[in-house]
Amino acid sequence: MGTVGVGLALLVYWIGSNTTQLLLWIVAALFIALGLDPVVRWLESRKIPRPAGILLSVSVLIIAVVGFFATLIPTIVEQVTELVQQAPVWVRDFINSEFFRSLDSQFGVRDRISQELDKFVKNPEAMGGIFGGVVGFGSTVANGLFGTLIVLVLSLYFLAALPAMKKWGYRLAPRSRRPRVEALSEAITRSVGNYVIGQAAVALLNATFAFIVMSIIGVPFAVLLAFVVALLAFIPLVGGMIAGVVVVLITLTLGWQQAVAYAICYFAYLQFEAYFISPRIMQKAVAVPGAVAVISVIAGGSLLGVLGALIAIPTAAAILLLVKEIYIVRQDKH
Repeated sequence: MGTVGVGLALLVYWIGSNTTQLLLWIVAALFIALGLDPVVRWLESRKIPRPAGILLSVSVLIIAVVGFFATLIPTIVEQVTELVQQAPVWVRDFINSEFFRSLDSQFGVRDRISQELDKFVKNPEAMGGIFGGVVGFGSTVANGLFGTLIVLVLSLYFLAALPAMKKWGYRLAPRSRRPRVEALSEAITRSVGNYVIGQAAVALLNATFAFIVMSIIGVPFAVLLAFVVALLAFIPLVGGMIAGVVVVLITLTLGWQQAVAYAICYFAYLQFEAYFISPRIMQKAVAVPGAVAVISVIAGGSLLGVLGALIAIPTAAAILLLVKEIYIVRQDKH
């Protein structure tokens, strides 16, 4: 039996190591489903059937994702087109500059560049590397779109089957302990759902404020940067700071005065958000000590990247709740 147990453990490890991407998609879909469940239940309390509430919630999520990509892709195409159009002008101006002429007269830079270009064009491995890089980028984009579609479909199924999944899971516990298991599970799923909704509201307010300030200052591509701010601000604790640094660096292209003005406004808002907005929005969500929250986010980000950072605080809250309601209660009885 020990040998069989070790064999099963190795089999589970092999399956998990070869289906890591699928497991991450499942976790992301479950996280989204738990986040949308409070919205669906709120719609149910307003006499809207659950299927209609699920369809409405998922439709809003899909519209948000499509809106992000619809804003991102044209901007990227526009910038790449502008870069391709301006590149020959920049190269010609550089070649005609006094600096390049002096270098060419001393070191023969023009002849050297021509020789290297001829070698590169005639090298099949180099040309194959370029082709492989283009194909690899295309496959990465295709995999990303496919993963997004899978996560959305799984979220829809999880959201529709969430009540049945809970009932089935509760039946795995002994009959005498089912009420307690159900109460703890409902508390955990409710806290996770409230956390996702609260963090989304905080990120939306953050992005709205950033967009207003960027529009006043005149930062280019304010809509796209607002989407980026919203995505980064969804990451707890550190996301807002990273978003602020990214936009400040981009604003430096306009001038240091504009960058300083944006930095003062945005980081002042982060302080206001931390002391007034987040506590009121998150009061029904999770209660995690600051040190535990920081450690959880760092550990989750190290293990699973952005997804790990997002689910770190709800996971920590669930563990703390279980320790409080099970272990501490048991210890108090002795």
